[in-house]
Amino acid sequence: MEIVHLQNSFKKMSFALLILTVYGCSSSTIKQEVNGSTSTQQSANQTQVKCAGTNELPPEYVDAFEETVDAALLSQAVQEADKGGLCQAKVYINKKNIVIPVYRAWNSTNPNSRLGKWWAFNRPEGKVSTYRKDYEICYGYSPLDMLTQCNLKAGTKIVVGTGQSAMCDAYLTYPISASKQIYMVIDAQAPSVTDCKDYDGVFSWKPVAESMR
Repeated sequence: MEIVHLQNSFKKMSFALLILTVYGCSSSTIKQEVNGSTSTQQSANQTQVKCAGTNELPPEYVDAFEETVDAALLSQAVQEADKGGLCQAKVYINKKNIVIPVYRAWNSTNPNSRLGKWWAFNRPEGKVSTYRKDYEICYGYSPLDMLTQCNLKAGTKIVVGTGQSAMCDAYLTYPISASKQIYMVIDAQAPSVTDCKDYDGVFSWKPVAESMR
């Protein structure tokens, strides 16, 4: 009888450990390691989604930054599928006083959004609809009628990564994107950007290709 009792107790303990193990695997975690390990961040729910592109810096800026650790900042930028934000990312800090222009398209009806959190290394060009898809900018987020170009200050900490999918509404979901985005928190008292210039959006129309008609 004592042997049977011990066997039953062992089975119950094994089952409890199995439940704890499964629960632990389903929890979202943010890990970041530098020097010899990846800094790509994904929760357990994101592991089923393969991110597009890489979260490496553009080649021309590799020597201007060094990789660093900031799990809190990283967790703000990396989001679950269909939530927008970044799919994968690394944290960098600008270590040199060289000119690094960054660009932000924003909403003129909300002046406070001029120096927001989301930026890009490349100046917006081409079709607005393509730009929205590349950077997962839903129509409800912004009409994208203004552009601000600034230079990063030395010592600025940024998150660089590729776009996560974004569900805008029941009819429109932007897929993951390989376009590199920049996430940074700009302190109004000590801005991370300087020499900013603003540009108005203007109408520009091109004939639609015959195949599109």
